[in-house]
Amino acid sequence: MVVHFLNHLAMSTQEPGSNPGSGLKLYQTFLLYIVAPVGLFLGITAIVLLSTRPKKK
Repeated sequence: MVVHFLNHLAMSTQEPGSNPGSGLKLYQTFLLYIVAPVGLFLGITAIVLLSTRPKKK
């Protein structure tokens, strides 16, 4: 009964005439929410470290 209620609640929030696309696959979700943020963090960290390191004479 709870599942039916939650399903109805989720379906009632769509606008009339909307045509939602297919959901993300597991690997797409993993890439989008885990790999991309970690990669951006590491890239920004590398840029900052390389640009602020002391210069050798």
